[in-house]
Amino acid sequence: MKDYVSALVDVVWLNSHINDTNLIILDASVKPVVSGFVSVNGSTGPHIFIPGAKFFDLENRFCDLKTDLPHMMPTASQFEKEFRSLGINENSIIVIYDDVGVYSSPRAWWMIRAMGHERVAVLDGGLPAWLEAGLTVTEINETLQVEAENQSGSFVAREQVGFFVNADVVSETLCDRRECCVVDARSSDRFYAKAPEPRAGVRSGHIPGSKNLPFTVVLKNGYMQDSKILREIFEDFMNLDNKIIFTCGSGLTACVLLFGAYLAGLRSLTIYDGSWADWGADLNREVSIE
Repeated sequence: MKDYVSALVDVVWLNSHINDTNLIILDASVKPVVSGFVSVNGSTGPHIFIPGAKFFDLENRFCDLKTDLPHMMPTASQFEKEFRSLGINENSIIVIYDDVGVYSSPRAWWMIRAMGHERVAVLDGGLPAWLEAGLTVTEINETLQVEAENQSGSFVAREQVGFFVNADVVSETLCDRRECCVVDARSSDRFYAKAPEPRAGVRSGHIPGSKNLPFTVVLKNGYMQDSKILREIFEDFMNLDNKIIFTCGSGLTACVLLFGAYLAGLRSLTIYDGSWADWGADLNREVSIE
């Protein structure tokens, strides 16, 4: 297999490379909180996996455990430890999927790149696409999964600058909107405070000066839109020369929108880690509903 893998691969590619020596498949599924997005695994019964997949736990392992904010980026040392436990090496080629389609997998993709590993791709359509193609799946209980992950890889974390920013950087950015754009991936109803936030203690509304582009615009039936269509979406929405800071409810679906921008050829991209769960809960931060 080539050392290089594109950012997006389909089930045909993955099925043809599934036995390659350096390939690692990661399941980055989380329970969806966005209306209309449903896991094929459901809430009961055994969890099904693509054969050989290991669980990239965004909720309990690949997150900052010292904060109450969801999905925050862990330290480089924590990430390295957890990544090595999955048997990840420096030469590993990684394909990530989730059980919704394209939902949480781009978050894992961006985190892995933020720690210096570039040989990583998202499976277009995720587990639903794999099932639709009639390909083999497996059931792995928790005990077997832990045993499968009890490995020691050689991955070394090299934290990259600018992949994630905090609220202070976002505030500074809004002072000069000619150079940078803050884009909110939540639904328009949540953006304009017409729908309540799903997390307790978080106000409704949006960051003053931010723009709304729901992450669903880069998807079509659970798959990523074609790169040409993605380019048109962003060309119609903003100045492509600007740096873009993506935000959402918790930094998860913002990565779907960022991934779409990446596939469209944009490269000056970053994520507001904490996103609205952070900003909306901070009473010292201004909120807009217009």
